[in-house]
Amino acid sequence: MKQFIFILFLVSTSLALFAQWPVKVEMVKTDSGWQIMRGGEPYYVRGAGGHTQMDVVVDCGGNSIRTWGLEDAKTSLDEAQKRGLTVMVGIWMSHERHGFNYSDEWAVSDQLKAVKNAVMELKDHPALLFWGIGNEVDLFYTDLNVWDAVENLAAMIHEVDPNHPTCTVTAGIDVAEIQLIKSHCPSIDLIGINTYGGIDVVPDAIDLYGWDKAYMITEWGPNGHWEVAKTAWGAPYEQTSTEKMESYGKRYTDNIAKDKEQCVGSYVFHWGQKQETTPTWYGVFLEDGSQTGAIDAIYKAWNCKEPPNRAPLIKSMSVNGTPLGKDLYVKRGAKNTVVADIEDQDGDEMKVTWEFLPESQDIKSGGDLEMRPESLEGLVMRQKGGEMTFRSPIRSGAYRLFIYVHDPSGKVATANTPFLVE
Repeated sequence: MKQFIFILFLVSTSLALFAQWPVKVEMVKTDSGWQIMRGGEPYYVRGAGGHTQMDVVVDCGGNSIRTWGLEDAKTSLDEAQKRGLTVMVGIWMSHERHGFNYSDEWAVSDQLKAVKNAVMELKDHPALLFWGIGNEVDLFYTDLNVWDAVENLAAMIHEVDPNHPTCTVTAGIDVAEIQLIKSHCPSIDLIGINTYGGIDVVPDAIDLYGWDKAYMITEWGPNGHWEVAKTAWGAPYEQTSTEKMESYGKRYTDNIAKDKEQCVGSYVFHWGQKQETTPTWYGVFLEDGSQTGAIDAIYKAWNCKEPPNRAPLIKSMSVNGTPLGKDLYVKRGAKNTVVADIEDQDGDEMKVTWEFLPESQDIKSGGDLEMRPESLEGLVMRQKGGEMTFRSPIRSGAYRLFIYVHDPSGKVATANTPFLVE
């Protein structure tokens, strides 16, 4: 009898270690507004858009990450579970702008079957929070059948997984998309909105357009490259990392956290690094893993206090006296002088590096993969701190000059200016 009890104990212990039990997540409307209930407890999403640098998410006070596709979903869920994080698991729906035809019943059916197989595999994972059905399928589209496909996926998920809500993510907020989701997608429990410079209008637009369920800001960050002023030759002006830091903090406080009735959280973008117009535009990290001031702003927003170490600041920069945000023309092979006003908030020693890139010609839409231009070497003539002298490229055309200001703790400030070699 004792042996039987011991064996039973071993079996039950093994099951507890290796079995995965879902944590039920519900959308509940209370007298004060919409609320996520996870495991019977209120849950507000302080999320990061990306599946890298999860330890930094935890250090900043975050509790969730967002993915876009199902390829590595199991790994992301497992890694998130180890750190006490949840995951909005993205279900990538093919886009019309990439050639997918939502009037092709066979193609749509095949997509549904593939998603169902993945959902059945992942639905009981304890780190699963939401299913994110599609990302910006409304970007440059014409076939309204896509919303029926969204509904079919959401209805299928509700049938096989009663424990997790469904969300679909739109590019910005538009009255037409809100009405289409309301009429075509009753199985969608909440919507996600990807927004950058337009985040200010979201709370009012939600009310004006008649969305009466919960929503999240599923991507937010600096001003988008399509939202900023451009040079005479069409190159967009990027904010400095210091300006982005201020923008992240203000947008969280004034827009996301302010709407306590319908907004149930957000996922900051992009929790990683990517080439999109430039190598520094959207990522809150650099390629080497250095953390920009955007992470400081997120830390402060989630913890209501300053981080223990803060990123350096770039207060201003000029080339030949021309400040950032103004068209800069230089002669081929000419000598030029750069002056940057930089500061480390903690008094740490700063290391300054510079980079020259041809202006990217591989500009895509909707976050599609872009190739990073190759750096130009040998142009720096002299440098000391925030001052540098360089020789213009010999070949005429459009370029960018980047400054990177590192501190010893892995924090960095960045800025860049486009210039035209005549």
